[in-house]
Amino acid sequence: MTTAPPLDPYVFGWDPTPGIVSVWADRDGRALVWRREGGRVVRERDRYRPWMFATTLADLAHLGPALTMDGASGGKGDDAGSGDDAASAGIGSAGMGSAGIGSPSGATITYRELDGSPTDYRFVISAPTARMLERAIQAGATRRLGSGAADLRRRDAYHRVGPVEQYLMRTGRTYFRGLVYDDLHRLQFDLETTSLDPQRGRIFLAAVRDSRGLAATIEAPQPDDERRLIAELCRVVRERDPDVIENHNLFGFDLPFLEARAAHLGVPLLLGREGAPPLLGRHPEPPPDARRRRRTVRYTVAGRELIDTLEAVRRHDFVARDLPGHGLKDVARHFGIAAPERTYVAGAEVYRTYLEQPDIVRRYALDDVAEVDGLSRRLLGAPFALAGMAPRRYEQLASAGPAMGILEPMLVRAYLHAGAALPYGAARGEEDLEGHAGGAVHLFATGVAEHVVKVDIASMYPSLMRAYKIGPACDSLGALLHIVSQLTTLRLGHKDALRTAPPGSLERGHHDAMQAAMKLLINSAYGYMAAGSMALFADRRAADEVTRRGREVLSQVVEALRARGMALLEADTDGVFFAAPLDWTEARERALVADVASELPDGIRLEYEGRYRAMLSHEVKNYALLSYDGTLIVRGVALRSSRSEPFGERFLRRALGATLIGDVPALQRAFRETVQALTERSLPAADVATRVRLTKTPEAYLAARGEHREAAYEALLAAGRDDWAPGERVRCYRANGKGYVWLPDETDEPRGHDGSESGQDDRRSDRADERRDNRPNSRHDDRRDYDVDHYVRTLVTSYAGRLRKAFAPEDFAQLFRTDRQGGLFDRPVEQIAPLWVRCAGEVEGAP
Repeated sequence: MTTAPPLDPYVFGWDPTPGIVSVWADRDGRALVWRREGGRVVRERDRYRPWMFATTLADLAHLGPALTMDGASGGKGDDAGSGDDAASAGIGSAGMGSAGIGSPSGATITYRELDGSPTDYRFVISAPTARMLERAIQAGATRRLGSGAADLRRRDAYHRVGPVEQYLMRTGRTYFRGLVYDDLHRLQFDLETTSLDPQRGRIFLAAVRDSRGLAATIEAPQPDDERRLIAELCRVVRERDPDVIENHNLFGFDLPFLEARAAHLGVPLLLGREGAPPLLGRHPEPPPDARRRRRTVRYTVAGRELIDTLEAVRRHDFVARDLPGHGLKDVARHFGIAAPERTYVAGAEVYRTYLEQPDIVRRYALDDVAEVDGLSRRLLGAPFALAGMAPRRYEQLASAGPAMGILEPMLVRAYLHAGAALPYGAARGEEDLEGHAGGAVHLFATGVAEHVVKVDIASMYPSLMRAYKIGPACDSLGALLHIVSQLTTLRLGHKDALRTAPPGSLERGHHDAMQAAMKLLINSAYGYMAAGSMALFADRRAADEVTRRGREVLSQVVEALRARGMALLEADTDGVFFAAPLDWTEARERALVADVASELPDGIRLEYEGRYRAMLSHEVKNYALLSYDGTLIVRGVALRSSRSEPFGERFLRRALGATLIGDVPALQRAFRETVQALTERSLPAADVATRVRLTKTPEAYLAARGEHREAAYEALLAAGRDDWAPGERVRCYRANGKGYVWLPDETDEPRGHDGSESGQDDRRSDRADERRDNRPNSRHDDRRDYDVDHYVRTLVTSYAGRLRKAFAPEDFAQLFRTDRQGGLFDRPVEQIAPLWVRCAGEVEGAP
């Protein structure tokens, strides 16, 4: 246990209640709170009045005396009902009408007037139940505006949050106060099924483990056993009583499959905690953007938090862009979580292997849940820390965007607590502004550089906001700047403590999670101001002022490096890559950075982020780095694509590694060996296949097919498949005769996916990777009917072509000639060198 942080109400809420691990609340004003007290969990019952912000009381005027001022809540006290809005609404003179609100027992609707302008959300209105409040507003709006107008009006004049958020904002409570991550009781479960479609298959095994030592399987060898398996899984969950349930692709596969099979068999999913609704709840979420056509179904269980580690992996990769894939096996290997003796089974072979050698599948399934636990420990520390700040459930914070999903609820809580009105339409009136001017982006040189240094202006935008007091004009409390300032100070303290904490200790994990969570929030503040009509506290002018000053600071850093003779490569928003002289040591590089940093404005820090043996500068945000320990890092879609054919991806990594060390003979050798492998058809068809995410329905593709044919859909149609869903990933390759062939990832279940962005195709992708680890089992390994000429051209244009900026045109043409016949002006390959980027005064040429 650690000492709780100071209760700054803007950052941490104000209620010191310790140990909250879950909160459930409903629209009838009931709340249940589960708290950890040492080794036990206590449940507390509470009541709250559902509430919402409003710009007007006009829709409640028909209530008359049944609408009363909430004097006990503070605000403007006895004068709260005497404002112009209250008078114009006719409060106190109209009858209750047909709403049926109010009773002698005190079940009335109340309001509280907040400090703010007449156009803001300056009222908080509440009632014993949310339904009562909504019916009253609906009746009043319909009376004023006519039938059908109420819903439109409600979206514009009212601001609401969910029941749990209402409870947490009202009380000032947050999750996990006084707890560290290891205090949580976490349980992981994973299903093994005979099909990816619950209408065509069943569950034959469930692996279960938890952070208190459980590791077991529940099995259903025969179809009649499945009902017992589901009931036993629910019993184990209730008996172990975890705070958190986790799995990889929990929302995309396991819970939908479990729900469907339980419904089919008539087995109740009793997963909730004692004294609360025990059933699994579900609610769809709207798609976050136009590209995601289907809704994601999320689940909730009263008293437990549901965590999908796939969402954490995607969030990590969105920032780091360093993962080979999002499947469990890929990321477990990437993070070093996979055990050396980890059991792998090809996805299509799992059930058959279980029937013949069940122990292998038991080990395989238990290894899965062990890796989920490892991913949780690796990636969920920051969301855990955020749950101690933001008034939302932990499971929501684990997948929420930092600006709208975390920072804005903290701001709303601050205004509610302070009795201040929320700004209404802060981003309106900015339509006449020119396009938002973002950060500076510069490409100074292309080619290959050695002794590369990366410098970063630490948290530049929040630092500028703090240094120059740049915040939303509509933020009358200055809450956003206060939160940024407080978190910046606290984060520095956690970073200092992190440096001195013993490796592997609970203290170290706690401080690392806290600083990471605070960094996430701090860095989201600028983006929040620039979010336009999506954000309550948006301010485009303030956001533009931040980026204007940011461009000035970045330009100052660039010019200072240029004046000191460095070879500039690229600059992007708040960081610069440059090449230092070849004979410089790291100490001299750091001294240079400190010298440049000393000239920057107060409050702006320039940090030495890293050094690299070499860099291929291709385009802005598209580059390859070679670290001094030999690690190759590739960034940007120009050099790395999810649709890359495996053979081309392998060649490109070999080619980049050779290019970055100037080993041109090795580069040419990699190219010629790949051409030979294709020509001799020594590669299986899977190595030339590309993986594509479908975006069109069958109807949409067939309607447009006459004008433009696409490989993936043609491959499916050629295989006799005429039913698919947007979001599904499929593999295909070009065969002789220029037709396309589909390569299913499952030999017995080609389709099973739910069409969502996080759907079962991720599980299929994961299992496909296992198939590559178990190639003797693959029925596609013997296919060699691909179009050789097509893939040789692809090698040159799509893969070798990405090195075009690393060589002179004549050298590039010589290196990547496919006929192996020498040209008249060819020179020995040993004399060819990349286009080196050097510092001022250094000689061009090979190192």
